[in-house]
Amino acid sequence: MTDWLSIEGRSITRRDALKHLAAAGLATAVGGCGGTDEDGTITLRWWSTQGAPAQRAAYRAQIDLFEAAHPGVRVVFEAMSDEGYATQLAAAFASGEVPHLITHMPSFAVQGYYAHGLIEPFDDVIEAIGADEFYPGANDVYRAADGRYVGTSIGNTAADMLWIRRDLMERAEIEAIPETWDELRAACRAMQGGGIYGAPLPYGLNSANSLTFIGFIHRAGGSVFTPDLEIALDQQATYDALEFYRSMLELCPPGATGYSWGEMLTSFVSGATATGLYAGRVLANVAAQNPQIADSITCALYPRMSRDIPAWTYNDFPCVCIPSAASNKAEAKLFAASLFDPAGYIPQLHAAPGHVLPVLETVAENPAYRDNEIIDRYPQEIDLMASAAAQGYNLGFETTAHQPNTKAGEIIASNAIAEMVQRVVLNDENPQAAVGNTVTRLEEIMRS
Repeated sequence: MTDWLSIEGRSITRRDALKHLAAAGLATAVGGCGGTDEDGTITLRWWSTQGAPAQRAAYRAQIDLFEAAHPGVRVVFEAMSDEGYATQLAAAFASGEVPHLITHMPSFAVQGYYAHGLIEPFDDVIEAIGADEFYPGANDVYRAADGRYVGTSIGNTAADMLWIRRDLMERAEIEAIPETWDELRAACRAMQGGGIYGAPLPYGLNSANSLTFIGFIHRAGGSVFTPDLEIALDQQATYDALEFYRSMLELCPPGATGYSWGEMLTSFVSGATATGLYAGRVLANVAAQNPQIADSITCALYPRMSRDIPAWTYNDFPCVCIPSAASNKAEAKLFAASLFDPAGYIPQLHAAPGHVLPVLETVAENPAYRDNEIIDRYPQEIDLMASAAAQGYNLGFETTAHQPNTKAGEIIASNAIAEMVQRVVLNDENPQAAVGNTVTRLEEIMRS
């Protein structure tokens, strides 16, 4: 029998796992739920916003392990879009034709869906995985107002690290990696030239713009909401962030006015920009697509307005969650827990090394996880990203003092913040008017 689940530091068989889950009321005999195919096979649909070829291969291996241990259950993987998942899920929830498992969606979206009764509580799956296996506080972002957990993370992501070319720094006689906005702007100007731009910030009407700019508000010492979820956007930090964002436009490629995540990544990896803003996928992509700069790249926490302001890292806490309308929940929960078995989880992390970071301390310390060419080549960068991500935040979890914001997903989907940036930076509109209009839109969303 295939060992597939690790609890409290020991590998257990499917039979033991079923006993453990049964104690929480999870387990049923395979084939015991409704919604089976004509031949009695239960089909589970797995949706994810992460579907690069190497990741799909890792998912396939995890599916194979699970199906071998659970005859009569079949898992089908289906990719969603990073930008379009909200629309896809809206249609699924409206029709009732929901997947059995969703992964890699931001935690703030999960909180919003749970608040509307669309997501199943996840406490029993966390216990099945082993609550003590996680980094301390790793699941706090998933605790709902009712005290229950709405999901867990498939991995951590330090999404807005500063990436920089040391060879270009040396050529421009820049001695230290920038830590403040003034230092970053000066460094980008010094490195720009010869077909290379300073930075690839996103100015498009999309989530990349909104999520990136929220980080700049925090790195100016502000926040979008107060801890008790009053709108705090009309503050000096927002205006400082808008002014800095506007000042960086001339240091970005002309296409940055429409940039989203993909263009931000490609610009730095291809060598078109001296700095980048992205997560750890940069490492594998440089190794595969532009190895001549591989020895020159490194990352740091993204600069803030001044050294007196704490660093703030955006971690969307890529999720694992189960829709409440899904059939065959017992099997879906068994499969969700199986994704954290080191035999399959470590290869999945290796499919995007440094990009999706482990949420289980036991896995991060596992020699098998460290046995990877990218992780071995960039140990300082990997450790920095892991530390930054573990202490990261997002709009649904702006600081440890903030209440969970269940409307965060709707706010990001509305593009209200991205539109505010475009009005000020691209259209040269009055900042106070643009911020005031955005506050009104956020108030409407919070009341809805």
